[in-house]
Amino acid sequence: MIQKKICMLGAPMVGKTSLVERFVQNGFSDRYQTTMGVKINRKEVTLGGEDLRLILWDIQGDDGSLTFINSYLRGAAGYLLVVDGTRRPTFHTAREIQKSVERVMGPVPFVFIINKSDLADEWDIDDQTLSEISGQHGPINQTSAKLGQGVDDAFLSLARQIFAKHLPRPDSVNR
Repeated sequence: MIQKKICMLGAPMVGKTSLVERFVQNGFSDRYQTTMGVKINRKEVTLGGEDLRLILWDIQGDDGSLTFINSYLRGAAGYLLVVDGTRRPTFHTAREIQKSVERVMGPVPFVFIINKSDLADEWDIDDQTLSEISGQHGPINQTSAKLGQGVDDAFLSLARQIFAKHLPRPDSVNR
């Protein structure tokens, strides 16, 4: 079985832990729990007939400096960069985190997520910003950890990028 480390990155309170909980356990809690340091989960998926183990590192929210989490990034094959659609400053933080990650790790696969699509009518990110993100980073994954919308697709999109060179048929996906 192939296994790869994936990091969850973003500002505090963007929903990283909730996204992991939804993906791993298909659950959601309305109670906010601050992640201190890192919390590690595992999820096995099948892509192209191959069994894969994703080791998910849910890293505490950061302001973009990555001063204390560089060691958590070691060995990561990719990351999910999460923004809270209802808080525009988390977009700017995500851009700083991405720049810092690229300085530390070089180019690695990642997926850009705008979380809280269930609150899209309250989003603080306009269409122009969404177009800018899409133009620079490719498709944007809009998710709702609360409702489960787009969550599996975001994680599996990253898994496909990471495992593309290892798998014979990356377009075939089962859970």
